[in-house]
Amino acid sequence: MRKLLPLIGTPSGSHPGGRSAMTCRFRCGDACFHEVPNTSSNEYVGDVIAGALSRRSMMRAAAVVTVAAAGAGAVGVATAPEAQAAPAAKGRHHHKPKSARGLRFTPVAPNTADAVTVPEGYRQNVVIRWGEPILRGAPAFDPERQSARAQAGQFGYNCDFLALLPLHGERGRQLLVANHEYTDEILMFRDYDAANPTREQVEIAWAAHGLAVVAVEEERGSGRLTPLTRHHLNRRLTATSEFRLTGPAAGSDLVKTSADPSGTKVLGTLNNCAGGTTPWGTTLHGEENFNQYFAHGSSATDKRYGIGTGGTERKWERFDKRFDLAQEPNEAHRFGYVVELDPYDPDSVPRKHTALGRFKHEAATVRLTHDGRPVVYSGDDERFDYFYKFVGSKRMRHGNSRSAREHNLSLLDEGTLYVARLTGDSPAMEIDGTGKLPKDGEFDGSGEWIPLATATADGAVSHVAGMTAEEVFVFTRLAGDKVGATKMDRPEDIEPNPVTGKVYVALTNNSRRGVDANPKADEANPRNANKHGHVLELTERWNRPESTRFAWSLFLVAGDPEDPATYFAGFPKDSVSPISCPDNVAFDDHGNLWISTDGSALGSHDGLFGVATRGDRRGELKQFLTVPKGAETCGPIIQDRRVLVAVQHPGEVDGATVDRPASTWPDGPGSYVRPAVVAVWRADGRDIGV
Repeated sequence: MRKLLPLIGTPSGSHPGGRSAMTCRFRCGDACFHEVPNTSSNEYVGDVIAGALSRRSMMRAAAVVTVAAAGAGAVGVATAPEAQAAPAAKGRHHHKPKSARGLRFTPVAPNTADAVTVPEGYRQNVVIRWGEPILRGAPAFDPERQSARAQAGQFGYNCDFLALLPLHGERGRQLLVANHEYTDEILMFRDYDAANPTREQVEIAWAAHGLAVVAVEEERGSGRLTPLTRHHLNRRLTATSEFRLTGPAAGSDLVKTSADPSGTKVLGTLNNCAGGTTPWGTTLHGEENFNQYFAHGSSATDKRYGIGTGGTERKWERFDKRFDLAQEPNEAHRFGYVVELDPYDPDSVPRKHTALGRFKHEAATVRLTHDGRPVVYSGDDERFDYFYKFVGSKRMRHGNSRSAREHNLSLLDEGTLYVARLTGDSPAMEIDGTGKLPKDGEFDGSGEWIPLATATADGAVSHVAGMTAEEVFVFTRLAGDKVGATKMDRPEDIEPNPVTGKVYVALTNNSRRGVDANPKADEANPRNANKHGHVLELTERWNRPESTRFAWSLFLVAGDPEDPATYFAGFPKDSVSPISCPDNVAFDDHGNLWISTDGSALGSHDGLFGVATRGDRRGELKQFLTVPKGAETCGPIIQDRRVLVAVQHPGEVDGATVDRPASTWPDGPGSYVRPAVVAVWRADGRDIGV
């Protein structure tokens, strides 16, 4: 029998999933302990998907693969627990069947090692850490003598989304782009006084937010990557860099401030979580928990976006009035967008695309219609909020000419923004929140994309009664409320499968589902008090991304496979790894879905998992790696011969400080704990998982 590990850091039930109180403070401003921002009365979708086998699993033979642990490959202070193999179940196969191509590795066991633990036969290296210099003139990292000027030339804090782009003409080199989501000043500064931060500490934190672009070089014969300092494309963008508002809300009275009466020039980008890459060679970055940086909110729209009425955790409003909404009430309206960066032009001004709506963007992933128009998917990471897509009206131009690149940078400014509504196909009385399947044996249904507003070169039109187009694009959550969008359990990353075209939605968790007066379960969101999360699979009509109708079904309900309220696309549950709190997703070239987790509520550390989405191994989920104590797994990139992850907030455990670290990753005792990017590859140089 599989053994789960005791919870670490905080008592069970004190914070959502396995997340520490410190993480909740600094990453999202304790969002899960605030009043639920969405108090609209439109229909809720809930948490019922649980348990037993579906029609597909009943028909499938009980062939199994041993879910074994692999301590080999762990690099860190602690050692991974000894492997425990699950006994193979009896079935029709007389030999151990192969996993799906791309997933043929020995799963890593759940563990609490203060290390990045990878499968047997795999190797790893730390590519780049917080504070490493990437710009000309930036000094080496000195944690005891930090400065804002130094940090502005160094790799930022808490890396999240990652992209690797080709560097044409530079053999063996690629361009790494990273988000720097947020700062944890308690782990950055010795003797930090949270009640009285200094100006220097605040300015260092501003410089540690934002984005980084850094060239990396491949080591021949391995997957090791090394950053190239002083490369001409290396770049840092921070909380004080210049950004440009574009699209239908740019220049609106809703986004004008005393410092920017034009309503088009914004200083900084904040809380960049996941993102995406575009077919035209740019990167997209979602501004997520921006609400926590603004003090003294007072309006109904401030409340709907989770902005508090008092001071903030970091006290930035003491040092710049733009973070005090009592003085600059529109400043918060300039955050919560998708940022587009051209990493090949170090002099370009990144754009905040208002046509994609304003909310807590977890990500922004792109695919093209058959005639070359962009479709962008994005989730709003909040309990009981929505997920969206944008369908562009302009076609992409091919080539790297100046005119083609300038045209493509405008593609996300014209088109229609939609929000999703899901309907189950079972009677409501059959959905009771216990995990009991409805009579038809599956949790599934249909859905529609509801138009909110359309932006054109000549203006914008609202499709929401009582709201102007500008209001829809700035107060997008309220537009979703008005049209009756489906309330989900923290919709985070959304990504189309490049092989099948199906779209996958990671819903991390919602421990408030069905609790007290909060909405109860229904067919699209599994389980009341949903602490483990789930993944939905959408099939758009005719498999065309511009379609306004789709079918949906449950693909995965996370948790301990021995819990009857879990589901793995019908695959035998004694043959899969435990998983909790799916967050970011990515795909390999075989069409397998890779899932990184945030806040595992199973007592083990967060990790990266691969799961087959098609064939007779559909639903077979295997853990590829785990991250150190207190860390979250972010930014997965799956290449043929390399996997990259961002190890975010290692050591972020309640009570930890610089002098009392909970983790000593990645450099060992006596060193500051440092968020970092890690590369993993096969020791024999062959492709991952084949």
